[in-house]
Amino acid sequence: MKVTVERSELLKSLGHVHRVVERRNTIPILANVLIRGDRSKLSLKATDLDVEVTDSIAAEVGPGGSTTVPAHMLFDIVRKLPEGAQVVLESSGDRAALAIRAGRSRFTLQTLPESDFPDLAPGEMTHKFTLQAAALKRLIDKTQFAISTEETRYYLNGIYLHAAGSAKAQTLRAVATDGHRLAQMELDLPKGADGMPGIIVPRKTVGEVQRLLEDNDAEVLLELSPGKIRFSVGEVVLTSKLIDGTFPDYARVIPVNNDKELVVDKKEFEAAVDRVSTVSSERGRAVKLSITGGKLLLSVTNPDSGSANEELEVEYESDPIDIGFNSRYLLDIAGQIESEAAVLKLADPGSPTLIADKENKGALYVLMPMRV
Repeated sequence: MKVTVERSELLKSLGHVHRVVERRNTIPILANVLIRGDRSKLSLKATDLDVEVTDSIAAEVGPGGSTTVPAHMLFDIVRKLPEGAQVVLESSGDRAALAIRAGRSRFTLQTLPESDFPDLAPGEMTHKFTLQAAALKRLIDKTQFAISTEETRYYLNGIYLHAAGSAKAQTLRAVATDGHRLAQMELDLPKGADGMPGIIVPRKTVGEVQRLLEDNDAEVLLELSPGKIRFSVGEVVLTSKLIDGTFPDYARVIPVNNDKELVVDKKEFEAAVDRVSTVSSERGRAVKLSITGGKLLLSVTNPDSGSANEELEVEYESDPIDIGFNSRYLLDIAGQIESEAAVLKLADPGSPTLIADKENKGALYVLMPMRV
């Protein structure tokens, strides 16, 4: 095999595929990227047995062939080559090595045969639809922060994607929760997503897809079956296993009768929470909200370091209430609010609070209170 390719194209392509390769592997072939030269195209493929990413770029090929080489090492080599260089990849069948040449640089990497490389057979995809990259990015951005990292509750280690809404107005809804907070984002149901199964997309897959969405105007093709999902963006194709579990009935924790409405300036509120939480303890991170009339008093008391409080002018006409939250969770949610004002719908100090954009843009958040 002999392939000549432009350095920046190869680097971009390797950037797409090498990230799924775990740095520590007990199975040697999983540390490698499969490269195949065929008909003026160079194809690259990497996998960790749960996620597989493929990409292809234009190249001068002659003769064709394929082999596998260490993914991270190849990426580092190409990254360090001078800009604008032409990279030549060459291997001969009788030697288990790949030669890499660019300008005066020469490298030789050990290879493993293509026959050892696993294939994540996708099987039959039952549903397919397209989304604009910007729309998919919003679905992910608005919910990803609430994905649980607790491995024992594996069914919460991803984003739950499903069709929701009524027959008149169906939506594609993404939900994530870690038991302390919940994030929900929805958009109009795309054509072809009708009757799709509810699926849980794993955290690692979500992160990799997010990085592939470089061009907001690109079209993303989603194909799915009850066990797998595939995202195609241009020449890049990411196939992933789904989490085999049942997502909890999240609708039960979304409050519907919270009658105390607090409207705050998003930027002022975010900055004030950030300031007072400076003295909070690492473990507790509790911030107390005391709301009465048109005033909100934010306060933090830490027996080990001191206390802080700040007062804000707000819109509030209900009975006075004192309620506590984890300041980090409050900041995570405030960071997702797009309009100038955020609306907090409260019930009592022990019940979940609903938070949304004043100009509702398809997203809502639920936050469990803390004792303060």
